[in-house]
Amino acid sequence: DAKHLVPNKMRDFFCTINLDQEEVFRTQVVEKSLSPYFGEEFYFEIPRSFQWLSFYIYDKSVLQKDLRIGKVSIKKEDLCNYTGKENWFMLQPVDSNSEVQGKVHLELKLNELITDNGSVCQQLVVHIKECHGLPLINGQNCDPYATVSLVGPSRNDQKKTKVKKKTSNPQFNETFYFEVTRSSSYTKKSQFQVEEEDIEKLEVRVDLWNNGNLVQDVFLGEIKVPVKVLRNDSFQAWYLLQPRENGNKSSKTDDLGSLRLNICYTEDCVLPSEYYSSLRNLLLKSSDVQPISASAAYILSEVCRDKYDAVLPLVRLLLHHHKLVPFVAAVAELDLRDTQEANTIFRGNSLATRCVDEMMKIVGKHYLKVTLKPVIDEICESPKPCEIDPIKLREGDNVESNMDNLRYYVDKVFREIVQSSISCPTLMCDVFYSLRHLAAKRFPNDPHVQYSAVSSFVFLRFFAVAVVSPHTFHLRPHHPDAQTSRTLTLISKAIQTLGSWGSLTKSKLSSFKETFMCEFFKTFQEEKFTESVKKFLDDVSSTESKEPSGLSEPVHLKEGEMYKRAQGRTRIGKKNFKKRWFCLTSREFTYHKQQDKEPIFTIPIKNILAVEKLDESSFNKKNMFQVLHGEKPLYIQANNCVEASEWIEALCRVTRCNQKRLSFYHPSAFLNGNWLCCKATMESTVGCARCTADVPADTQIEIDGDRETERIYSLFTINWSKLQKLEEACGSIAVYQGPQKEPDDYSNFTIEDSVATFHTLKQIIDIVEKLNESHEKYQKKRSSSAKYGSEENPIVGKVS
Repeated sequence: DAKHLVPNKMRDFFCTINLDQEEVFRTQVVEKSLSPYFGEEFYFEIPRSFQWLSFYIYDKSVLQKDLRIGKVSIKKEDLCNYTGKENWFMLQPVDSNSEVQGKVHLELKLNELITDNGSVCQQLVVHIKECHGLPLINGQNCDPYATVSLVGPSRNDQKKTKVKKKTSNPQFNETFYFEVTRSSSYTKKSQFQVEEEDIEKLEVRVDLWNNGNLVQDVFLGEIKVPVKVLRNDSFQAWYLLQPRENGNKSSKTDDLGSLRLNICYTEDCVLPSEYYSSLRNLLLKSSDVQPISASAAYILSEVCRDKYDAVLPLVRLLLHHHKLVPFVAAVAELDLRDTQEANTIFRGNSLATRCVDEMMKIVGKHYLKVTLKPVIDEICESPKPCEIDPIKLREGDNVESNMDNLRYYVDKVFREIVQSSISCPTLMCDVFYSLRHLAAKRFPNDPHVQYSAVSSFVFLRFFAVAVVSPHTFHLRPHHPDAQTSRTLTLISKAIQTLGSWGSLTKSKLSSFKETFMCEFFKTFQEEKFTESVKKFLDDVSSTESKEPSGLSEPVHLKEGEMYKRAQGRTRIGKKNFKKRWFCLTSREFTYHKQQDKEPIFTIPIKNILAVEKLDESSFNKKNMFQVLHGEKPLYIQANNCVEASEWIEALCRVTRCNQKRLSFYHPSAFLNGNWLCCKATMESTVGCARCTADVPADTQIEIDGDRETERIYSLFTINWSKLQKLEEACGSIAVYQGPQKEPDDYSNFTIEDSVATFHTLKQIIDIVEKLNESHEKYQKKRSSSAKYGSEENPIVGKVS
């Protein structure tokens, strides 16, 4: 959210997330506010290198261009300082001289020349080769050119390249010559009156500009290189473009307002799979370790300050290797040992409950979509007033009418849930089956506990949470407005209550905090609700085989708006690209004229031969990829680099098992009778580049096992001191055979068997130390291969 925004009057605001100058996400517009609450969450993989993560606040305009109010820009190197916690950031003014992105490739050389009269002078040769990653201007590729200047105390010689049209990666390949020193015998009239220049004070400055034609040219960035670094050597390097030195130093001192952000940034260096085999195997056999508290997976949760840090990679890794169900059963059994009353079962934030929560989020995505999305869409797009709290009623509201509306929505949501058991994923059913039987075993005299063990997850932690926050579960694109959010909150409360086994008793109704909810629930005193819940819980916690929902209905994987190039056209131009709605399921890839319309074009998944990036040079457009199938390639342009990467990954995952996948492809398009990449004239010519390797991930669950193992290794490394402390505690208990006088050192740890825990800890420590060595070797190799100044490791700032 933001607060105290200017201009100091109620306006419509939205916020964008940018990688450098490329917008990757945009919030909904919050109308008529000075302190807008956005409440939106974006999770994305970063598919390219970047310098800044920026957040821009815009004032939405109907007739004119949206006005940028201010920004928060965080350097990539500083993201770790803010990760995992909320921070308020003061908005900074948006200065065009500081809005830069991209890099430039230069070669500089000092030559000695002998003049006609025999004297010696030096000549500076500047070869500007190319640029990469320049920003889009107004959503289009820019028309860049460069100015090359030799600047000193008494001179400013400037030369200019040609303008390159519609490209973010211009190839200039132009060379410029400057005289650097002049002998005392130099007699030609000069702009400056010095006998010999001080080379220490000269510098080369390269400025990148977008040619504005009829409007003002836009500054894209600059670099400065002191001539003294050249000496008599040739110097060639890549440089990151920098803001002007006066950039972002506005004379305005006005407070533009502030923005609250919660950023979680992780960067992992994933080694080849074989490096992780020892750690992976140790984690995967956790469910077999007796007691479970002595296992590597449990120890991971013990040493992490926030259990959630450990749960996410752990659950994903165990899911990937089909080891989650036995592990959840083992930690749930440990949980139940400490549970004294049946009505508090699985109510805390333990390792078991967090693992089940995370599993439901990952595995239950499609289940939520087919169950709740239609009714959530109806509530958000055609909302009816549902406020039943007398204090919050607006003037003219009818509480009876509102109660009827709320009852209609609750009935509809409840009906969709209790009739959805056939769609519940098998993995969720297996976990619920284990929890149900463990609960019945722990409290054999309570006939209801087997149901409350399951309802506490599926109703309270899954459906009710998805109803109140549909945007978090991708059921809606944005956070709902205040009135709709209130309606969803009331529905969620009702679903929680209906789903709680045995909650529809009079004693329960009297315990409601809000009197109005108690009155509302008196209308639900019907046996059919409790029977429906019981039948649903029986179905979703049964191991009996159900007809897989995938046989009757394809799994929806991804959808969104992109641009596609018209099939079979040879003319390059704007009209060749049309905006379409794309939809990917487990069976087919389609595009539609508009969302919810019939498909115009369909490619069965089994017919897709490859999905690869397309060179920008093909159509002078960024973020393009191609889908190769039986007919002509389908060329698609995504809206930004994150979106392009996500579509390519999703398509690769769902097609990775296709038997006819290609080994080679053309990275450019076939235009005007030849392939632009290899110049072959036959359209049927075999590709000239090898296809990218299969994506190591599950088709319906985006999991890379090696990456998750690397994340777990990183967590052990970060919490190294706690590992050692736990090891000392185990050793101390084993030696003294009993509790210590000062148990504070290890009282926060669960140590049931000190010898077994100590044994696992030794294995973890040995494995982590070996991985540390592997990472150090890799970093040395990387630093030696990626020389400072190379394209992979460009120079930042002024060279000294």
